[in-house]
Amino acid sequence: MRLIDLSTPVDAKQWEPNPVVHEVLTPAEGAVHMAEEMLAHENVEFDPAVLPDGELLSLDTLTLTTHTGTHVDAPSHYGSKAAYGTPKHIDEMPLEWFLRPGLLLDLTGRPTGTVDAAFLRREFDRIGRAPEPLDIVLLRTGADVLSGTPKYFSEFVGLDGSATELLLDLGVRVIGTDAFSLDAPFGHMIAEYRRTGAREVLWPAHFAGRRREYCQIERLANLDRLPGPTGFTVSCFPVKIAGAGAGWARAVALVDEQASG
Repeated sequence: MRLIDLSTPVDAKQWEPNPVVHEVLTPAEGAVHMAEEMLAHENVEFDPAVLPDGELLSLDTLTLTTHTGTHVDAPSHYGSKAAYGTPKHIDEMPLEWFLRPGLLLDLTGRPTGTVDAAFLRREFDRIGRAPEPLDIVLLRTGADVLSGTPKYFSEFVGLDGSATELLLDLGVRVIGTDAFSLDAPFGHMIAEYRRTGAREVLWPAHFAGRRREYCQIERLANLDRLPGPTGFTVSCFPVKIAGAGAGWARAVALVDEQASG
């Protein structure tokens, strides 16, 4: 079994619209911290100098949103109300959704904006099959090469409402992309709204989740390393954050080398 990392990192050095703060307590500082904690809470004195090199444990503290790096959006991210009932948080989603056969669709070369259902049907014809129920559909846009730069958040292609509804009609419950969002960039959507006056162009992929229960995986990477449109399983279990609208995920593709070979 070959494993392909499909995740982008959480990296405080990279550009983010909501900057990541990463504070590190070194092992030496961790030893002093532990001694202070023991004294404050248990009234126990402890000399960290007796530890190897005077070190104990490092400690990382991060300040970031649940939409930093590769993450899974839960239905509650799309709004507080849904046609199917109360939208679930990320810790309430069924685990079986996140370990399923994958289907890769190629959106590379498309201009910034969206593709529609007709485009996806042509892609199904090209690869020789449509998604089956509960397949995890991954959209390769090529935007991950811009990850860590401002352009990553403004230059990519997403799905319009018809494309999202088509995938959901076929029984797909998890849709992933290597772009910042499953929708078009913010600037593109606002420009289209001003041009047409149609509210339907505003976050159609996300707002579909107010009518149909499904999850998105955003900010994937390395989709070009997959063996083809099929022949792999996707594992993308989100971190179990109680009451959250999203959770970080270490998305991985599992490729059976014997079967694919």
